[in-house]
Amino acid sequence: MHAKTATTSRSYLYAIISGSEERSFGPLGLKGGEVRTIVEGDVGAVISDVSDERIRPERRNLTVHQEVLVRLMKETTPLPMSFGIIANDRNAIRKVLSRNHEEFTAQLKRVAGKVEMGLRVALSMPNIFEYFVDTHQELKDARDMLHCAHREPTHDDKIEIGRLFDRMLNEDREAYTDSVKEILSGHCFEFKINKCRNEREVMNLACLVGRDAQPEFESSVFESARLFDNNFAFDYSGPWAPHNFVEMQLKL
Repeated sequence: MHAKTATTSRSYLYAIISGSEERSFGPLGLKGGEVRTIVEGDVGAVISDVSDERIRPERRNLTVHQEVLVRLMKETTPLPMSFGIIANDRNAIRKVLSRNHEEFTAQLKRVAGKVEMGLRVALSMPNIFEYFVDTHQELKDARDMLHCAHREPTHDDKIEIGRLFDRMLNEDREAYTDSVKEILSGHCFEFKINKCRNEREVMNLACLVGRDAQPEFESSVFESARLFDNNFAFDYSGPWAPHNFVEMQLKL
């Protein structure tokens, strides 16, 4: 299924959930549409009707999509769908549920009773390069050699220093992540290491955590923070639907 221009009878898909009975969640959907389920067997698609207007990835629409997932998270763990998936009609939804029933069931079982928690760690000082110079002797020596060469550093010299800095940053990121994962692993079923968003960020973890184990997870975050000095800022968030742990190849 792909995002398409909608007609009156089309259905916008928010998530897949367990359940054998069709139900309504109220007028929470896009344009105030009623959010309800279409069920095949013991698997349901959470949808709302959409008009023939195109569903644009505007903030208000993205917010509605997320709010529906938050509502679902109050009582179950959904398989969240990407923003913008529209089916031609309800029969198309039923076909997708039928053709992918085994995959949906396996994924729902995998995340049942769990939530996604996010953990980002970033360096908070104004000059990250100078921090690495102060804490990594190899980089300090390389930088000092350039300044002691009694000549202006060439473009190639700067590139080489930059490569050395990038290598050390990535090595530190791996080491930091491994040390934090070791502490968090007692309260996490799975981890997903996501790409850092910028140079300051040294860790971007998604953690699949038992719904009832969130307090223990938070305690382990504070425990892991003690491994780092005050130059590191910890930011954890959630609970979220398990976006980073849903991996499906749908049969359409």
